[in-house]
Amino acid sequence: MKEVIVAKSAGFCFGVKRAVEQVYEQVEKNKEQSIYTFGPIIHNEEVVKDLEKKGVKVIETEEELSNLKEGIVIIRSHGVAKYIYQLLEKNNITIIDATCPFVRKIHTIVEKESSKGSEVIIIGNKKHPEVQGIVGWSKTPATVIENVEEIDQLTISHEKKVCIVSQTTFNYKKFQVLVENIEKKGYDINVLNTICNATQERQVEAKEIASQVDAMLVIGGRHSSNTQKLFEICKNECENTYYLQTLKDLNPDWVKDKQRVGITAGASTPNNIIEEVQTNV
Repeated sequence: MKEVIVAKSAGFCFGVKRAVEQVYEQVEKNKEQSIYTFGPIIHNEEVVKDLEKKGVKVIETEEELSNLKEGIVIIRSHGVAKYIYQLLEKNNITIIDATCPFVRKIHTIVEKESSKGSEVIIIGNKKHPEVQGIVGWSKTPATVIENVEEIDQLTISHEKKVCIVSQTTFNYKKFQVLVENIEKKGYDINVLNTICNATQERQVEAKEIASQVDAMLVIGGRHSSNTQKLFEICKNECENTYYLQTLKDLNPDWVKDKQRVGITAGASTPNNIIEEVQTNV
C-alpha cells in the first residue's frame, strides 16, 4: 500500500488567496466595466486562464497601462512600484490593490529607511516582479543581491547606513548566508528579515517530508519563485523530486513502485490541483 504525505502548508498562502478572491469579487460586482490585472494575478496558468474566460484581461507592459483610459486595474499580490499608482491615478483609473500585506510592509520599510538616507539592499531575484516593485519604493538607489559573488561588487560608501530586506519568498538559509557575508564588509547595517512566515513554514515542512520519502512531487506554476525554491530544497533531500504544474504533467513512472510519496505545492497552487495529483498518485 502506497503512503502519500501531503504538506499541510501546501497551496494558496494568505496573500495569494486574498488577491484571487478580490479579482473574482470584482468580476461579480462590475459586469459592465473592463477589468484588468497588471501582470498575471498569480503565477498559476490555470487560475489566469479561468479569469480570462470571465473577461479579465492581463496587461503586461507599462506602455499598455499608460494608454488605458477606462476600467478597473487590479494590482496583483506581488505589488508594484510607487510610480505605477501615480500613473493610474493620473489617468483616473480605478485601482483595486491586492498587494500582499507582507509585501506592502516591505514597501513601507524601504520608503521610510531610504527617506532617512539609508542605502537599501534587497536580497532576492532582480527579475521577479515583487523585487522590481520593492525597488520602486526606494528614494535612494536600491541594490538587489541574489548570490555571494554580487556582494563583492558592492560599492556602497561605508559612511552610509544600510537597510537590508528580503523578497518574501526567498530561501531563509540563503538569506542568512548572504547577510553574514554583507556583515563582513563592515557596513552599519539594519537587517529586517521580511521573508514571509508562511514561506519559511512551507520550506521547513517540505524539507522534512522530502527527507522521509522515496519520491517527492512539487506542484506549482513554472514561473513561481516560491515553488522553484521548494523544488531546490526537496531535491537536496530526495533525489527523486519532480516538478509539475497540473495532473497532466504527472508521469506515472515517477511514483511507480515507490512506497512513500510526498507532495508539496507553491503559494499559487489551487487546492483542487493538489487534490487531483494526490488522488492519482
